[in-house]
Amino acid sequence: MGSDFEPKILVLATLACAYPGADAVGKAHLEYPANVSILRVPSPVLFPEDFYLRAFARGIDGILIASCGSDCPYTGAYDKLSRRIDGLVHKMKEGGLEIERMRLTAICTVCIKAFLNEVNQMDRKLREIGPANREIASRLWQASLRELQAGAVAEPVRSAS
Repeated sequence: MGSDFEPKILVLATLACAYPGADAVGKAHLEYPANVSILRVPSPVLFPEDFYLRAFARGIDGILIASCGSDCPYTGAYDKLSRRIDGLVHKMKEGGLEIERMRLTAICTVCIKAFLNEVNQMDRKLREIGPANREIASRLWQASLRELQAGAVAEPVRSAS
């Protein structure tokens, strides 16, 4: 890929573990690529599948989900997140969007080297494979929205007369 390509990387960093790890990188006066944006989140499980696909459709080239792993303070959240990401990666693969654009990893509060390694690996990989195909991502996003809407058909509300 040409050297002009600057991938946009989104890191979803959990408040309890990964964000303090990323913050420790700054406190240690270490650097990571400037094309990395960090979003502090209570838990990435709060984001539905269509969030990730919409991000790819709208300009993000790679997403690093930096979680607490099995140390997650929310019971069952990491297992649910893992299943969601597995399903998402399967859809990406079937739909023609490179699965290397998405990575789920555990980062602890003092994991400076692990955080740097993850973002640098993601940056190198994205520079190698190039920008995300926005058309494919948009198609996958729209399909995901249709599935979500089909599953959200509510039961009629009955009055308590």
